[in-house]
Amino acid sequence: MTVLECRSVDAGYSRGAPCVHGLDLTVDPGEILALLGPNGAGKTTLLTTLAGLLPRLGGDVTLAGQSLKSGDARAAVRAGLVLVPDDRALFRRLTTKQHLHLATRLRGRARTEAVDGVLDLFPSLTKRLSVAAGDLSGGEQQMLAIARALLQNPKVLLIDELSMGLAPIVVESILPVLRDVADAQRTAVVLVEQHVRLALDTADRAVVLAHGEVVLEDSAASLATDLGRVEAAYLGTARV
Repeated sequence: MTVLECRSVDAGYSRGAPCVHGLDLTVDPGEILALLGPNGAGKTTLLTTLAGLLPRLGGDVTLAGQSLKSGDARAAVRAGLVLVPDDRALFRRLTTKQHLHLATRLRGRARTEAVDGVLDLFPSLTKRLSVAAGDLSGGEQQMLAIARALLQNPKVLLIDELSMGLAPIVVESILPVLRDVADAQRTAVVLVEQHVRLALDTADRAVVLAHGEVVLEDSAASLATDLGRVEAAYLGTARV
């Protein structure tokens, strides 16, 4: 069963010149989809549009069979689609604990159990609960941003530029958590990532965007054994 479906989606900042045009895309529960492509391909624009922060210029998006209202971020979150943006959107003066408590509507024991659950995924945050987000390391900030998103019980988790500003070793510690969440909770993950090899090692399937169009789609395992196909798609030297 498909949880997220995009049909003929146009996205961008000007109706006459969409950055993404005619995009068809599906994601299944528990699937990690790596969304790859060169800078300017439309990856961030697409995620921002799916999250309702930009109105769609065309097409339809459905989540669990229900059409999502264009340009309505609150409706997207309520439906179960949550974005971790590339800037992580943390409040610098709020502590780790405050971020986590604000992320859930639960109260009392239920909230404590929910927060403890995401801290089990990112145990290094346990010792940083009283630290302001602005004083966390880049890796800790990314962990906090993902933990906060998971507390909203997403059906689909969108993560834009996971590795931005992070050392590969930090990225390697976060990606297995996403795999565990997808497998255990059946949360679908759409991951924009510039470290192609790391993304393919974690994802089930990969899509390469170039100039706002899907130019390559295949299983991550297949592409990992033939990175030349990915390179050709990036460079626009082949459409396969």
